[in-house]
Amino acid sequence: MIDSRKLSDLHPDVQSRCVKFVALCRAHGIQIIITSTYRDKECQDSIYAQGRTKPGRIVTNARGGQSFHQYCVAFDVVPMQGKPVWDDEVLWHKIGELGKSCDLEWAGDWLTFREKPHFQYTAGLTIKDFQAGKTLPTKPI
Repeated sequence: MIDSRKLSDLHPDVQSRCVKFVALCRAHGIQIIITSTYRDKECQDSIYAQGRTKPGRIVTNARGGQSFHQYCVAFDVVPMQGKPVWDDEVLWHKIGELGKSCDLEWAGDWLTFREKPHFQYTAGLTIKDFQAGKTLPTKPI
């Protein structure tokens, strides 16, 4: 079961945006850490089970094969202020805006099942596109 935190596991376009995003957060006095990049199907299924068939709260609606993490185009973050900060809405909004300025999609804007820690860059490709074998063209920022 793989749940990576390595930036090198991200597609080069996503990796370059992530590096810029982390630096931009730092420049605004916000320390963030990357909590997840690539996940394999087994890991995604385990996370999906949380709050359903395993203890814990539901944190994703994506089963294995349905997560952008599995296609190396998504990552999750958490702001740190000595410890992880999960409940500061103003801070999350600022982080979301900084991510969007790096051409990342912020799941905190999603209308259903908002995921504030989740950012992705898909260049308009859908999960079905990735499942069909399509990949991002390499064109770093």
